[in-house]
Amino acid sequence: MGLTAEIAAYRSATGDPGRLVGEFRRAVLLVPLGGGSTAADSELMSAVSGGIRWLYAFTDEEALARFAEARGEAGREWPYLAILGARLVDAVVPEVEGPAGVAVNVADMDGSMLFPPVAGIVPDACAVDVEAESAGVA
Repeated sequence: MGLTAEIAAYRSATGDPGRLVGEFRRAVLLVPLGGGSTAADSELMSAVSGGIRWLYAFTDEEALARFAEARGEAGREWPYLAILGARLVDAVVPEVEGPAGVAVNVADMDGSMLFPPVAGIVPDACAVDVEAESAGVA
């Protein structure tokens, strides 16, 4: 069905959480980089809210352009990394200090979706809803 369609179905209460997460993991997402000339600018763009670092990710260049427009920054270049959702949560999230999730299409009021740092989305060792002992961490 595709990630945007699964998000729409889930938001309209007709979707299936398992299908949604599966499409998220299979989707190629565009993750903007910092965009400047310092070492930190090569990092993935994110924001912290509620103690969670949210990595921004977009389903296509149009969704990224809407984000740039919403920030009043449509006139600048927006370098990005194209990455599978699975790689983003399985390889990148564990490298982030503290809890991290993925915010997809955040500028789309009716098409955005948060994938929080919970079991079934991120590795158990990074999930906030898993006890450290049961996640294999001593």
